[in-house]
Amino acid sequence: MKVRIGIGSVPLASGPGPGPELAELIDELEARHVDSLWLADTASAPTIDPVVGMAFAAGRTRELKLGTGVLVLPDRNPALVAAQLASLAALAPRRILPAFGVRSVTPAERDLFPAPDGARAALFDESLVVVHRLLSEPSVTHHGRFFHLDDASVAPLPARPLDLWLGGRAPAGLRRIGRLADGWLGSAVTPEEAGVARSLIEETAKDAGREIEPDHYGTNIAVIPPGATVTDAAIARIARRRPDLDPKLLVAHGWDAARDQVRRFVDVGLTKFVVRPAGTVASWRGFLDQFTAEIAGLEAELSS
Repeated sequence: MKVRIGIGSVPLASGPGPGPELAELIDELEARHVDSLWLADTASAPTIDPVVGMAFAAGRTRELKLGTGVLVLPDRNPALVAAQLASLAALAPRRILPAFGVRSVTPAERDLFPAPDGARAALFDESLVVVHRLLSEPSVTHHGRFFHLDDASVAPLPARPLDLWLGGRAPAGLRRIGRLADGWLGSAVTPEEAGVARSLIEETAKDAGREIEPDHYGTNIAVIPPGATVTDAAIARIARRRPDLDPKLLVAHGWDAARDQVRRFVDVGLTKFVVRPAGTVASWRGFLDQFTAEIAGLEAELSS
C-alpha cells in the first residue's frame, strides 16, 4: 500500500489569495514534490472554483496531482462536469482526482443551488451515473428522471477511466460508494468511524458484484499548526457538522497529533490523506515549511 498525503485549501489570514499567491502555492507544492492539491467547492465564498483552479495548476506543473475536495455534483450539470474532467485528463494525464459530494456544507451554498424537494440524493446518483458513462463510453443514451441524453459524448475520452471518489459518512452515502463509486474521501470522522465506514463500503461493493481497490480509501485531516488563528466561528462550523462529537476529536492540535492521526487511520485501512489547516495561517510558505518538516516523511515510513 502506498500512503499519499496531499494539501487542502490553505486560507490566509489576509484573505484567500486568488491571484499570484495561488501560483506561489502551486509552484511550491511542485518543487517540494507534495503529492496533491485539493480544492474546495464553495461558490459563495471568496475562493477559486475548483475546476478552474485545477486547470490553472495543471498548466504550471508536471507532477502535482489535482483533486476536488469535494465537488458538489448536484449543483452542476453532469455532462459539463464530464467534459471538463475529460479536458483536464487530456492536459494532465493520471493527475486528475475527482471527488464528489451530495450536499454543500453551508446553508448559503444550498440556497444558491436548490435541488427538487427531497430529491437531492436521487439527483446525485443519476448525475454520477451520467458522469461515469460519459467518461467511459464513446456514445451515451440516457433517459432518466433528471437528465435525457441521446448519443451524447465528450472528447477526448480519458485513455484510462478516471476513478470517481465520493465523500460522505452517513450509512446511505457509504453504501452508495460501494454501489457506484471507486473510492472514499472522508471528512470529520474519527479513525474508529473510518474503519467501520470502510467495512460497510466493502460489504456493499461485494453485494453489488464490485470491488473497491484497497488503496482507494482516504480522509481529510484538519490540523492547528503553530501560529494558526482558529476562531470561535471555525470551531462552531466543525461542531455543526458533528454535533454528536467533541470538536477536539476531529482536529489535530499540532503536528505530533496530526502524525498520530495519520497512523491511526492507516491502522484501519486508509492510505490517502488531505491535510488542511483548521484556521487561517500567516503564509502558505510557512505552512508548507511545517508540513514538509513534520508530515511529508510519513509517506515513505508508512508505505508498504
